[in-house]
Amino acid sequence: MGAMLTIGKVAAQAAVNIQTIRYYERIGLVKPVAHRDSGYRLYTGEAVQRIRFIKHAQELGFSLKEIRELLRLRINKNVPCEEVRRRAEVHLEDVKEKIGHLLQMERVLEELIRKCRRRAPTDACPILRSLETDQANDERRK
Repeated sequence: MGAMLTIGKVAAQAAVNIQTIRYYERIGLVKPVAHRDSGYRLYTGEAVQRIRFIKHAQELGFSLKEIRELLRLRINKNVPCEEVRRRAEVHLEDVKEKIGHLLQMERVLEELIRKCRRRAPTDACPILRSLETDQANDERRK
């Protein structure tokens, strides 16, 4: 089974805090392999690898639901890599769509900032006015 690690050691090796590991436990992404008589959770090095996998997948923007599926595919050695690639392609399309929305937000904010006159009273501020109306949404749709 290998060396047994406490939650603190797993957290240090995986570069996360203990609360993160407890959260992953609650949602079923990580499980201790044993408990000491004192109640301390014990893990193997696989837990460290699993947590690192989760964190790296999160950095790429995968949701915890998607990560759960990737972990299932990681464990099942009979699943072809093509299945993982397909999921990554779907995720890439979502990322591209989000980038498009972010670029639209950037254009709207730049335009609002450009319109904003310095030292004008806040009731005349185009930024605040656009947030009160659909002007920002109208600008994004253009």
